[in-house]
Amino acid sequence: MSLKLIAIDLDGTLLNSKNAISPRTETAIRRAAESGIVVTIATGRMYRSALTIAQKLGLDVPLITYNGALVRSVSGKTYYHRPIPESLAHKVMELFKGMGWYIQTYLDDTLYVRSLDEKAKAYAVIAGVEAVPLGDALYTLEGEPTKMLGIADSPEEAGAMCESLKTDFGTKLFIAISQAPNATYVEICHPEVSKGKALAMLAQNLSIKKEEIMAIGDSGNDVSLLDAAGIPVAMANARSEVKERASIITKSNDEDGVALVIESALEACP
Repeated sequence: MSLKLIAIDLDGTLLNSKNAISPRTETAIRRAAESGIVVTIATGRMYRSALTIAQKLGLDVPLITYNGALVRSVSGKTYYHRPIPESLAHKVMELFKGMGWYIQTYLDDTLYVRSLDEKAKAYAVIAGVEAVPLGDALYTLEGEPTKMLGIADSPEEAGAMCESLKTDFGTKLFIAISQAPNATYVEICHPEVSKGKALAMLAQNLSIKKEEIMAIGDSGNDVSLLDAAGIPVAMANARSEVKERASIITKSNDEDGVALVIESALEACP
């Protein structure tokens, strides 16, 4: 097996339920990078959140952030950025405000929230970023957001958010459910955005073939990521639709699943 690129999701995949990378996983990633394999992060998180983790791992590569809406290197070079049109973002805000659902938005790699309530504070801690409260001005914020995020109180509420978004906007938006410790997110991006498209673009730039790519994920926004890889890997804790796309199902994020599959791949490499 020839392996040249590994793309790894963060929440529920690289990060365990304590929002940390285990020593074994960090060692496996460093071994892969030292062997010449390009290791990158593919996350729904904002760039500044992913950047901190990439730096901890010693990576200096383009990072796939905001579900692929922003691909930017650790050194700060932007390869791709596809935000949501402002007019469309305002309509999404109207929907969430009318339904009383929680929503936050990301503009110029800054996190904006209505207030520093429990959801906003918990997210800021998980992401390792500061949240900027705007009050009701959040709903009419000017500019094109890179991403918007609904945070649901339950999987059922997340499903209701998705159904309403699909009913009101159809194919005008990319919509997916993702997971984090004790939270269910509804990811909202430009319709042409996905982790898979960003991974394919990165691979093309690096002259790497699909069969030379491993992708590892767990949530709905990782389906396209796995589809773009010749070696699609799902975590044991992954959603069913992700496992259906995988050729390998590794252990969970609390059982060093990422480390195990990378170690196995390194042993198999010539």
